[in-house]
Amino acid sequence: MLKKILPVILALTVLLTACGTPAEPTMAPADVQSTAVSAAQTMVIATQMAIPTATPLPPTETPSPTPLPTFTLQPLIPTLEQLVLPTATSAPSDPDNCLKPLNVGEAGPTNPMRIENATTGTIQWMSLNLAKNAFGQCGALSYNNIGPGGKKVINLPKGDWYMWAGIVYKDGHSGNASGGCTIRIGDEDMLRILVKDEVIRCLP
Repeated sequence: MLKKILPVILALTVLLTACGTPAEPTMAPADVQSTAVSAAQTMVIATQMAIPTATPLPPTETPSPTPLPTFTLQPLIPTLEQLVLPTATSAPSDPDNCLKPLNVGEAGPTNPMRIENATTGTIQWMSLNLAKNAFGQCGALSYNNIGPGGKKVINLPKGDWYMWAGIVYKDGHSGNASGGCTIRIGDEDMLRILVKDEVIRCLP
């Protein structure tokens, strides 16, 4: 850059000297050259200072790794202790307990019976319970929704029967009836189970 500016400065110096009044003595060529060099250096320094310097960017903070939350996984395979079933401590069911559905197939020969609703209401439910008979069987049978004057033919094993019925009347009130009968071994003819407002009877 100094080589480019130096000829320009020299030319300007010569022109100024030629145009001015010869009041001052001319400078020696060596002085002119040193003056031009000094001016050129001053211009170079001013030019360099005018150039904006690159401002270094502030250092960016390197984010430190944030530890992820840890989870404790439950074992997918059950342990041996989990697989061990508790020891059964309850006593076996009582074979004499008759609060169960009756196994009609093992209760011996049956007899035809006909339930007759002699009330003005509907027999909403009726439970017939056999005490333990000669074949060692006992249990209950149930029937539902027998309307007023309705009849239903069923077959019951021989033995002693206890009967209950829940009745719903047209005016909305309810009642119940109960009774019992015995179907003997020699019975073959159909028997009637007559349901009245409070009582149940077995009739030929």
